[in-house]
Amino acid sequence: MRPSRDVVLLITHSGDYFTIDRVADALSKRGAQPFRFDTDQFPIAIQLQAHLDNSGSYHRLKYGDVSISTEQVQAVWMRRIWQPQLGKELAPQFQQACIRESLTTLDGFWDSLRGAMWVDDLQRINAAENKLRQLRVAREVGLVIPRTLVTNDPEEVREFFFEVKEKMIAKLLTPLSSGMKGSTFFLYTRLVKEEDLLDAQTLRYCPMVFQEQIPKKLELRAVFVNGKLFVGALDASRYAAFTQDWRRAKSEDCVWQTHELPTDVVDCLNAFMARFGLVFGALDLIQTPSGEYVFLEVNPTGEWGMLERDLGYPISEAIANTLLSKSAILLDI
Repeated sequence: MRPSRDVVLLITHSGDYFTIDRVADALSKRGAQPFRFDTDQFPIAIQLQAHLDNSGSYHRLKYGDVSISTEQVQAVWMRRIWQPQLGKELAPQFQQACIRESLTTLDGFWDSLRGAMWVDDLQRINAAENKLRQLRVAREVGLVIPRTLVTNDPEEVREFFFEVKEKMIAKLLTPLSSGMKGSTFFLYTRLVKEEDLLDAQTLRYCPMVFQEQIPKKLELRAVFVNGKLFVGALDASRYAAFTQDWRRAKSEDCVWQTHELPTDVVDCLNAFMARFGLVFGALDLIQTPSGEYVFLEVNPTGEWGMLERDLGYPISEAIANTLLSKSAILLDI
């Protein structure tokens, strides 16, 4: 079985569901051929060949009984790149070398698809994932940001803690799985108490982000797709007494509501996304009790399934339309 010329490559992992299925279905309804690439299954269950000589190059990907060539791919949805799962039968001393070679091979495969429409380009994603750059750009385009300190100096943290009148939260610059154990600093976004500062010496192993705690009326997830915004809001009063991170709240306390952002905030978010040249992004903001909107961060490959599921937003259709469009909004960083 060979897919048609109109292949859209969906880069994800084998544990992904709902969003990947909704986008694949939307693409199929538009006459395209979605091809799911579970990156954690390479190289064990997926075969990849790259043939190069002085006359050109040829790349082929085979997954199960389906194979594609790069010439068939018109668009790529960059959902997730997962680390290869090599199995316990491979000796531990070879694991890291094989993972490194597999990821490098994938980098070459991505390069072979540079002529396709990407949502989003990997270089743009990597540039936008830097949280410090995000905050700088957000401030420059007119968004309000929290007072922020990033440091590995325990004394600086203690001074900042009292500067913000003991209303301080801590988080990491990069995502972290909930299974990690150790110091109290290595956790989800959380409120810092004075006794936590006794453990601040662990910062010498890992710099962290410290921010002034912003009073919350609503927490917002604004999903940007090629110039369109789909905004969901959570009533923070339902979980704020128990956690600073809505992802740790009970499901019954996370009831998504539709929300419309003011025009000036929308304009700033559009300018922010244009600065990074991103077609897609999941933006997090807070609305304070006084009505002010505060920017927190953008995840260039962030989650949105809960908004489509609970609010009926046609986000998967917007992504499919963008993948198949010939004139998506692509701006320079």
